[in-house]
Amino acid sequence: MKPLQSLSLSAYPLPLFLLTSQALNQSRGFDYVNPLIGTVNGGHVFPGATLPFGMAKAVADVNGENQGGFASDGSAITGFSHMHDSGTGGSPSLGNFPIFPQTGCPGDIINNCKFTQADRATGRINGTVEAHPGYFAITLNTTVRAEMTVSNHTALYRFTFPEIPLEPNTPLSPLILADLADLPNSRSSGAVSVDPVTGRITGNGTFSPSFGIGAYDLHFCADISGATVRDTGLFSNNRAGAGRSLVVKADGVNNSPQILPAGAWTRFHAPTSNGQILARVGVSFKNVAQACANAEREIPDFDFHGTLRSAEAAWRDKLSVLEIEAGGASDELQTVFWSGVYRSMISPQDYTGENPLWDSAEPYYDSYYCIWDSFRSIHQLITLLDPQSQTLMVRSLIDIYVHEGKLPDCRMSLCKGFTQGGSNADIVLADSYLKNITAGVDWNKAYEAVVSDAEVEPLNWGVEGRGGLQSWKSLGYIPTDDYDPDGSGLRTRSISRTVEYAYDDFCIAEMAKGLGKTADYEKYTRRSSNWKNMFKPDQTSLINGTDTGFIGFLQPKFLNQTWGYQDPIFCSPLLNFTSCYLNPDGHETYEGSSWMYTFFAPGDMSSLITTLGGPQAFVKRLDYLHESGLLYIGDEQAFLNVFLYHYAGRPGLSAARTRFYIPSQFNDTLAGIPGNDDSGAMGSFAALTLLGIFPNPGQDVYFITPPFFKSVAITNRQTGKKATIRNVNFDPEGKNVFVQNATLDGVPYTRNWLQHRFFLEGGTLELVLGPTESEWGTRDENLPPSSSKGQGTMKMDVLVV
Repeated sequence: MKPLQSLSLSAYPLPLFLLTSQALNQSRGFDYVNPLIGTVNGGHVFPGATLPFGMAKAVADVNGENQGGFASDGSAITGFSHMHDSGTGGSPSLGNFPIFPQTGCPGDIINNCKFTQADRATGRINGTVEAHPGYFAITLNTTVRAEMTVSNHTALYRFTFPEIPLEPNTPLSPLILADLADLPNSRSSGAVSVDPVTGRITGNGTFSPSFGIGAYDLHFCADISGATVRDTGLFSNNRAGAGRSLVVKADGVNNSPQILPAGAWTRFHAPTSNGQILARVGVSFKNVAQACANAEREIPDFDFHGTLRSAEAAWRDKLSVLEIEAGGASDELQTVFWSGVYRSMISPQDYTGENPLWDSAEPYYDSYYCIWDSFRSIHQLITLLDPQSQTLMVRSLIDIYVHEGKLPDCRMSLCKGFTQGGSNADIVLADSYLKNITAGVDWNKAYEAVVSDAEVEPLNWGVEGRGGLQSWKSLGYIPTDDYDPDGSGLRTRSISRTVEYAYDDFCIAEMAKGLGKTADYEKYTRRSSNWKNMFKPDQTSLINGTDTGFIGFLQPKFLNQTWGYQDPIFCSPLLNFTSCYLNPDGHETYEGSSWMYTFFAPGDMSSLITTLGGPQAFVKRLDYLHESGLLYIGDEQAFLNVFLYHYAGRPGLSAARTRFYIPSQFNDTLAGIPGNDDSGAMGSFAALTLLGIFPNPGQDVYFITPPFFKSVAITNRQTGKKATIRNVNFDPEGKNVFVQNATLDGVPYTRNWLQHRFFLEGGTLELVLGPTESEWGTRDENLPPSSSKGQGTMKMDVLVV
């Protein structure tokens, strides 16, 4: 696939001949981003206009697969809305207050325009979608061209109308409506007003989150420029009329999914400037006045080109820390890489100044879908490329704990989301603590927060913290059918929760060690080995009646310490794949099999390898996991399994395995990710894998595999230093994927992993490649640390920059 657009001089303040080679490379990265990857086949990617981590997110909404608003599935357009999430599962999210343009009302009769979502749903003209960072455009089959860009809290739309509407007996008199709706039709109440002189439409609504509990209020302010107001009014259901304001409430009858449509409209005389009308929509969680103030401050003059240039510049700046020398690597791989980086910076979203729940000088970030997904690779990539943003996210997580009493595991639209496993913010905090995320961070308060997760059970551990802590502390595992009088939550996932709680405690132990809390370090290190308590050494596994030949798997265990049974392949693609979701019948592993979870002991892989029969047996079992169809790479728990060969002294097999999944599962097609993107999780996996530096999340460990390009470089925004990884004997066809030897700044380097210090201090790691495995990185002293070997990662000294 070729780059999506050519170099644009208008994007730069300097003449082209003054641009450095780095700036040219940055532009090339920008041009390779394809926001439409993942907009079919369950990817649920938001492809519209947004700033990095921005609140306003504008796109065309469809009546098809609309979790991210738009999908490339040919479904009809129902509106253009201003806030979205990306890559979510289950219910659609946000999409509040969609606006919709119509060229005019047939017969010039207002009630001949279309007001309900079903009536106004309009097809798109194939081949008219355009998307790049900060911009989205599409042409409706009414020939109305819709373009959009954004500032931080404001969406700006440019609608270009035809001189003569396609519909017979319809004069050109554009009507733009604003609907008190959201994508999941969750509105419980709302209000709308329209100014008959200016045509300004304002309103608010109360809505439900897509994956959590509670409700949130959102407000909007829509101003329209480019044509003279003809008349204004309101609509209710499918009828329109005069009026200035309307209040709607749930009536006990018209509840979701059949909420009574309502909103306001403004009709215009024909526009005089290129047939164009601009609509500016500000949003706020606080009130209408702030929504209007956001719009007026951020886009005061409806300058579409200027707003677009600013949005593009923000994205170019974020991408500018990366330099890629492709060395013959395909356009497809470059598109996968840059698009993955881009999607990793859509969420979490910066709602600082928009949180009505408490007053605080700290930043506030939202739309964590969910930390169970994002702790594995998203936050690690953000830490590498944008440590300032990761710092703000960490401070936001701590501030949520300060005001709500627990760290979130998932959070969206100011609401608590459902916990899927452990208390995974613990891992994010530990990872950041170890990697010099320091500016303004109260690490003592952060430690207090993670200890609260480990020691204090909340009343509802379905939305925060951990459940079953009595059993966890006394038995060392979460029993099946656990007796838990201290809190409520789904009494499922006993296996996956046990191994995840164990790793959460490992990460707390790392923080305790760095903070000098020796007793805590010893306690949580002991608890981190609790995964062993659900390992049944004589458990076998069969597939279609044939023994796999592997013995020993995690199994359910009751309060009386007797064993239960769950087929080790259950909830894999080979047996009842979708039977382990978040519901009361969700079984003892979550979104995966016991086969997969048996590999999850990230803090002590040395002990796990011994438990599973030693390195050779471990490699054989890991190969079987990948090649038998048991593993689904489209769920985040699969990611780490690609690189576990490093712990068995076979880093070359990790490198080979990366080529097993890319580009077969991660490519540049519209269906180019294997599953729901989960707020950029799939994108971050692809980007880090292509860079050759995949992290063990929650530790100061990056597994080394050869990058998919001749060389890659990252300039650290904290220190200004550049870290370069260069392949010698690079083969773009992927045959030379095995490291023969390596040097770091000219000195032989034999470890098969890196620490974050490399990226802070800079330097050059040179990998000499060949077509066969070598001895590099295979010795015991070359392997990543494991707690049972007395090794561990500890917070580095703070760098003064």
